[in-house]
Amino acid sequence: MPCLNESDTLAICIRKAQSALQTQGIDGEVLVADNGSTDGSQEIAVREGARLVNAPIRGYGAALMAGIQAAESKYVLMGDADDSYDFSHAPRFLGPLREGADLVMGNRFRGGIAPGAMPFLHRYLGNPVLSLIGRILFKAPTGDFHCGLRAFNRESILKLNLRTTGMEFASEMVVRCALSGYRIEEVPTTLKPDGRRRAPHLRTWRDGWRHLRFLLLYCPRWLFLYPGVLLILLGLAACAWLLPGPRAILDIVLDVHSLLYAFVSVLLGFQLVAFAVFTKVFAISEGLLPEDPRLDRIFRYVTLETGLATGGLLAALGIGGSIFAVSGWAKESFGALDTGHMLRIVMPSVFSLTLGVQIICSSFFLSILGLRRHLS
Repeated sequence: MPCLNESDTLAICIRKAQSALQTQGIDGEVLVADNGSTDGSQEIAVREGARLVNAPIRGYGAALMAGIQAAESKYVLMGDADDSYDFSHAPRFLGPLREGADLVMGNRFRGGIAPGAMPFLHRYLGNPVLSLIGRILFKAPTGDFHCGLRAFNRESILKLNLRTTGMEFASEMVVRCALSGYRIEEVPTTLKPDGRRRAPHLRTWRDGWRHLRFLLLYCPRWLFLYPGVLLILLGLAACAWLLPGPRAILDIVLDVHSLLYAFVSVLLGFQLVAFAVFTKVFAISEGLLPEDPRLDRIFRYVTLETGLATGGLLAALGIGGSIFAVSGWAKESFGALDTGHMLRIVMPSVFSLTLGVQIICSSFFLSILGLRRHLS
């Protein structure tokens, strides 16, 4: 149980957990990971027979991680110390674990949420939406991504080397388990109004954003790759359509001004795709994401040398086109030109030169990111 000033409810939670262990014949202990309480929660934990662990780093995730590291059992059931969860449901979680599951999530929507137990925004917007995003991005088979009552194989979770220290720890655990191919099960559980007299630590918009931000950062495909590919495809299609000359849609004429946006769309798309690759390589190198065989296959062909050759060719084409445009201008004694015609030479040249330089720089940067992978 993570604990920060839970003197109102800690004792009853410990007693309920101890009762669940005794009545179900489960060999275990109650461990309280205290996060710097100043209301006497530490004394309550010791008095009630729980094992007290001090978690010096502040944060929900930091407290949980301190408790997980201190636990001596094969399986760990974590639950908040606010008397909102039913610890007698422990056998529901233990069964799937004994059958080989790595993580067993509680689902409060399936088990029942008592009136007033969950704020309206959390129940009908925040939790369902974030859980849906988690299922889409990571294929995590859970309908209640943020349920605080969950059980897991301690060794499996420690192998993940979870990093976050705040409320998003709950999301990181599910995401990392899903990405690592762990077996995730789900069982129904309940939620009732907590028994605290103080306000909860959870902050709706702040912590909701932190969870969403975490989900996006852990999925560079949706954050960078897919939007980047879409911008490139749309930009290239618009370039091919507008480069020969002006185009009319009903009474609207699209000319070089629209063509400029099309070229910019391709450049922005390339930058997003590059960010997706950078993020993926960095995350794998730092152990935040598991190895991706597809990335290794791509890097057999996409090397620093191929990047330099491609970028150099594009830059050369851009320089050549620019020289051609200047020579055309010189033939007119550097006077007035047909703007539409000249920009259809200048813009592709500038685009090619810019993209070539970006590819060259990105290739060098990617090689720097990959040094640790090659050396390890």
